[in-house]
Amino acid sequence: MTTIADEHHAHAHPGGILRWVTTTNHKDIGTLYLWFSFIMFLLAGSMAMLIRTELFQPGLQFIQPDLFNQLTTMHGLLMIFGAIMPAFVGFANWQIPMMIGAPDMAFPRLNNWSFWLLPAAASLLLFSFFVPGGAIAGGWTLYPPLYIQGGIAYDMTIFSLHIMGISSIIGSINIITTILNMRAPGMSLMKMPLFVWTWLITAYLLIAVMPVLASAITMLLTDRHFGTHFFDPAGGGDPVMFQHIFWFFGHPEVYIMILPAFGIISTIIPTFSRKPLFGYHSMVYATASIAILSFAVWAHHMFTVGLPAAGLLFFMYTTMLIAIPTGVKVFNWVATMWRGSITFETPMLFSIAVVCLFTIGGFSGLVLAIVPVDIQLQDTYYVVAHFHYVLFSGAAMSIMAGVYYWLPKWTGHMYNECLGKWHFWLTTIAFNVTFFPMHFVGLAGMPRRIPDYALQFADFNMMSSIGAFVLGASQLLFLYTVIKCIAGGKVAGASPWEGADTLEWTLSSPPPYHSFDVAPVVK
Repeated sequence: MTTIADEHHAHAHPGGILRWVTTTNHKDIGTLYLWFSFIMFLLAGSMAMLIRTELFQPGLQFIQPDLFNQLTTMHGLLMIFGAIMPAFVGFANWQIPMMIGAPDMAFPRLNNWSFWLLPAAASLLLFSFFVPGGAIAGGWTLYPPLYIQGGIAYDMTIFSLHIMGISSIIGSINIITTILNMRAPGMSLMKMPLFVWTWLITAYLLIAVMPVLASAITMLLTDRHFGTHFFDPAGGGDPVMFQHIFWFFGHPEVYIMILPAFGIISTIIPTFSRKPLFGYHSMVYATASIAILSFAVWAHHMFTVGLPAAGLLFFMYTTMLIAIPTGVKVFNWVATMWRGSITFETPMLFSIAVVCLFTIGGFSGLVLAIVPVDIQLQDTYYVVAHFHYVLFSGAAMSIMAGVYYWLPKWTGHMYNECLGKWHFWLTTIAFNVTFFPMHFVGLAGMPRRIPDYALQFADFNMMSSIGAFVLGASQLLFLYTVIKCIAGGKVAGASPWEGADTLEWTLSSPPPYHSFDVAPVVK
């Protein structure tokens, strides 16, 4: 005979699929975000495979130019809004309450809603392939002259981005409220782990810029359906105004995708160096500086639209200035590893690769910041190489590092270290084979978003395509390794990284004084 208490218990904790639909548990929601992001990563990645298949040789082989451009648009939108951002929100959900000693997020039901908006938005975006006229073919930046004539897919994309923006804003409000109001007694802001700091700053960025994107795409919508002519020169509008509004969102967005990655790297490197993070306070200030400066550099995406010379110089110098706090972070990571007792488990390998490869992406960004150089390189493959070095080796590989680092805590099992290292080496080598040659074809003038190219670019494009196929295939190994870990494996103890996070000063933040003259030795 069941009691009322039993019935209440059964009602409070539904099982099966209903558990996942109705959950308000921050760990469950974190898991949902991470799986959703991985599915989107594979989908957007398969679109990149199709793009590279077409570019394997010059000439038109498999894909018509219109479909090629649709794939380019969707690859960009799905990677940014479907893969990278939700993955970092997944990490935030899992880790922030545990790192600050909170029982859950501040608004658990809102948390559930902010996740379930995403599959709806992603479905809208993907279904736009199957409506008359197909998905939009003008690139993820949605520039207006290309879109005024677009079909219904255009409206679906705008609606989808609105829903994703709402999800991001809800998630950010939740994260800020949780961090500011629910820290354990005695944990001041300057004692928070760096991952929490990076997310606090990222959440403010999201709340500041998502409405800017919303306003730009709403103006596009009214131009299409209500004759407003915001961006239509025939009615007195200005297409370049769209670029100003869009990039005022778009540049901080880049940092929304990289700051949580910095937080993950700043967690992993001290653990496997057996040393406290070097320069905790300077890392916090550098993160805040990057966020503030990110609002002052947007027009470096627009050096070819005819800005006045004073504007060009201002945006060139502010773009160079943002390299300083970024350099501080790279210096601090290297200084953390300096004379540390380093071991090279998979998370550490990924983290070191991020530091090296993200720095290459940063340097190519400095090259593009120089106005006369950028005028030559605008819309070439050099730009494609630059932002993939920032966003794949910076953001995506940080996500992989974070998954390997926290999987033992999440699942209670150790992943297979051998498989993890295979995944690391395949990913890192294939990534470089794919994107490094793009610097060369870009310098030689090969335009991006074009399905065909001159014969002189054939060899480098073949290299890039082979690299891309290996890069894509190696992510299936990642999927296998994660599933194998969830299914079982060696039991992870309370401290899965033996000799690393048992040490008192990797657990307290900022760590207590430590003598750098004596490198601690792992027993």
